Amino acid sequence: MTNSSSKMEVPQAKDAMNRFKMEVANEIGVNLKQGYNGDLTSREAGSIGGEMVRQMIKKQEESMK
Repeated sequence: MTNSSSKMEVPQAKDAMNRFKMEVANEIGVNLKQGYNGDLTSREAGSIGGEMVRQMIKKQEESMK
């Protein structure tokens, strides 16, 4: 039995997360493209994920006010 933590429970969420990832990359100036992005540095890839988390936390905190 394999359990992947990166598996999306809701298929539509995958598309939404991909759009969000592209938006964040654009906002922070990382050249993310559809498909292969193996040419990104670890720093660039990490900055995208980190900013995504920051924005999600901020949105959640605002919704709790």
